[in-house]
Amino acid sequence: MTQEVYSICFMCTVRCPIRVLVENDDVTWIEGNPHVPGIEGALCAKGSAGIALLRDTERPQYPMIRTAARGAGQWRRVSWAEALDYVADKLKAIVAQHGPQSVVFGERANLNTHISKTFMKALGSPNHFTHDALCKGSVNTAFRSLTGYTDPEIGIDYANTKHIILYGRNIFESLEIKAVNNLMKALAKGAKMTYIDPRFNVTASKADRHWMIRPGTDLALNYALIHVILNEELYDLAFAVRWINDHRQELPALKKFVENYTPEWAEKETGIPAQEIVALAREVSAVKPAVIFHYGYRGAHHTNEIYFRRSIIILNALMGSLEAPGGLFFKKGLKAAGRGDIGKYVSQEFPKITAPRFDGSGGAKFPIADSSHGNPQMLAHAIENEDPYPIKALICNRFEPLQSIPDSNGVRRALDKLDLVVAIDVNFSEIAWYADVLLPESTYLERGDSIQAVSGLKPQLFIRKPAVSPRYDTKPGWWIIKELANRLDLGRYFPYDTIEDIWNFQLAQVGVKLADFDKKGFVTLVDDPIWWDREKGIHFKTPSGKFEITSALMENASFPSFIPYEPIAPPPVGAFRLMVGRVAAHTHVSTQNNLYLNELVPENVLWINTASAEKLGIKDGVQVEVSSKVGAVRLKAKVTDFIHPEAVFMLHGFGKNVPVQTRCYQKGGSDAVVQENISDMVGGSPALDETLVQVRPLA
Repeated sequence: MTQEVYSICFMCTVRCPIRVLVENDDVTWIEGNPHVPGIEGALCAKGSAGIALLRDTERPQYPMIRTAARGAGQWRRVSWAEALDYVADKLKAIVAQHGPQSVVFGERANLNTHISKTFMKALGSPNHFTHDALCKGSVNTAFRSLTGYTDPEIGIDYANTKHIILYGRNIFESLEIKAVNNLMKALAKGAKMTYIDPRFNVTASKADRHWMIRPGTDLALNYALIHVILNEELYDLAFAVRWINDHRQELPALKKFVENYTPEWAEKETGIPAQEIVALAREVSAVKPAVIFHYGYRGAHHTNEIYFRRSIIILNALMGSLEAPGGLFFKKGLKAAGRGDIGKYVSQEFPKITAPRFDGSGGAKFPIADSSHGNPQMLAHAIENEDPYPIKALICNRFEPLQSIPDSNGVRRALDKLDLVVAIDVNFSEIAWYADVLLPESTYLERGDSIQAVSGLKPQLFIRKPAVSPRYDTKPGWWIIKELANRLDLGRYFPYDTIEDIWNFQLAQVGVKLADFDKKGFVTLVDDPIWWDREKGIHFKTPSGKFEITSALMENASFPSFIPYEPIAPPPVGAFRLMVGRVAAHTHVSTQNNLYLNELVPENVLWINTASAEKLGIKDGVQVEVSSKVGAVRLKAKVTDFIHPEAVFMLHGFGKNVPVQTRCYQKGGSDAVVQENISDMVGGSPALDETLVQVRPLA
């Protein structure tokens, strides 16, 4: 008999609601939850490939302890009790000798992050970080500097927009089902889409205009757009008067700042014709406030990233598109729906932690970066230099430092100095293969997780229920952490035994019962969307209570709110700016060995401009070497006119070196090997597109 289970996908971090069909304890079908508006049964290729992950014989199947050199692939199978005892004993010895701050826990943010943060707080270490800073730390800082909100607290009303401008946000290949469906509806109603990227990709093919901008010059373009908007008075005056702090001073000051950044000047820097820049400014003004200057998801390209992201958000404010249908909105949570907060174990009282963070987040190195996510690109530096103290243990929960942090050779050298490396993972990732102890997590189809509270125009709750029993000897992450805590005499901070205990704790103050999820897999807490009153009801979290063009957050930390534009010099002859990105068939570094997805995209290639390739004697499909100051990789060339001559591009996440991942083993190249570890020291993100590389043919 077929059973129907409503759950939440975890093939990527979007967490789309899904409907799973089960027969005889096996998944036969996965689709998007048909009851969720905007999803309506749709699912991407990655979500559909969850079945392949469930059945994959090449994923970790039981706990293991390393028996030879790190990375040698020699293990012994152990029981969960032995594996957890081993980890706990090692941690006790490390903490006794070096203090709890010597332990670092890194993860890809997930529904149980409040539990892993609880573990680290109970241990007494400040060093929990997530992958988010590597992806969008500067976007986070930019939003906080202008509005007081973090980027996850901002939503986009795709369905009602009249013009959307995307800066390298390749939304149709790095996709979210609900967002894409709603955007397609808007485009069908006549909305315009402008796409700006040095590479012509799937999103560019669907745009009304594509600008092949010179890599790294986006800030110049935005300064010119602001110049036109202010000089021609194209902005939303009513919004500016009401919500831009000290608008009588700020707008004239901003106008003076961009006085010399004319469209004609920007044309020379960006390669975009001046008249087209003017035309875009006028077009978006004509349909304001239903305008989206998309602030981006990955905001980790260049060292001036925060200023570029701030310029995007300022353009939205000038259009009056904040808290406006067809623009951006501030997400409303459970309290806005008249409910109590969802329970989080991290809200308990813990012993006071006095040690600074290892990565300088919220401290000396990155004073205004969001320390709730940290700055993981500093991991190798902190380990090798014992700055600010020795780091001796690393626990990775589905986080891949060897492919996500730039200069992976340097990261590997640093990890060699650690006394303990533990991996909690559903895949044989590079770090899982390199770890001392591998604790295999059950897949999202085999486990339940903490309830997801989704803020938005209509606050909702979603639940991930196990669809089938585990195929192998794997365990949920929340169970693993509790068992470790028990062995470290910290079990009192984790008053649960089952996932039902966690769910009931979370819902205690919300006024929702578990049975309320049974019919559709989610609970909507309001009937009508919650929009704030644009006349008197927008609640900015800044010190002024308004949109702060001159940022108190930045100025108080001695960072200027604006910087003069520094021209981007063309790369030296034979060198290129390395750009990296995603494709619809894969999630970052985690799906390259998936049976279904590997067949769609088995390896990455190097996009290189036709004219540039000809000068170097590179033909389409030949092997090339891509090298930088920190490393070199080999992969095939894709010779094309659809990339700017100053840039080359490769997909992120390939170049695997774990032999048991037979489908993706040594296919393509890892971008992290050649990326230099450079950061936006104000916003906090690494500058992943800042590296210059050399390319040469190998055949």
